[in-house]
Amino acid sequence: MKIYTKTGDDGTTSLVGGKRVSKTDVRLEAYGTVDELNAVIGILATYVNNGNDSADIHWIQQKLFCVGGTLATDTSCTCIPEKCLLTADDIVRLESMIDNASEGLPQQKSFILPGGSRGAAVCHLARTVCRRAERNIIAASAVCNVDRNVIVFINRLSDYLFVMSRRTNYLSGTPEIYWY
Repeated sequence: MKIYTKTGDDGTTSLVGGKRVSKTDVRLEAYGTVDELNAVIGILATYVNNGNDSADIHWIQQKLFCVGGTLATDTSCTCIPEKCLLTADDIVRLESMIDNASEGLPQQKSFILPGGSRGAAVCHLARTVCRRAERNIIAASAVCNVDRNVIVFINRLSDYLFVMSRRTNYLSGTPEIYWY
């Protein structure tokens, strides 16, 4: 099978379910940004050496693929595949990951500038892409049905990435960079 289909040469693409939409459709912007986020988290994974953190990041990447699948599905004619649905348990797991990553970190005294170690800088990059994905998903929710768990999950994920930036600096012995 060839990778190129030529069906998008006119500036359109298909949602899951077959509906053709412009490549500038708000849903494509949302799931395209989620795809970008997943790629940045893939880079982040190369900086994580702890087995539990690596497993958590892999799980997040799997869930982001689910988010993308959910956003790409035209629910007016097709049901979202069950394996793509996010649950309240997924959010609880992410919150637990935030709590675990926060353990032992020094108290935050001020706003923290992005940077420090390379891994922490990648965490910050992922966090900002996550925030953009969240904005795009909310914009998409104005024109199509978006499961609330998707929005909550992405919101929590940006918190996780912030805490992981702090954890990464802490574990590497790199001082955080405080804003004034």
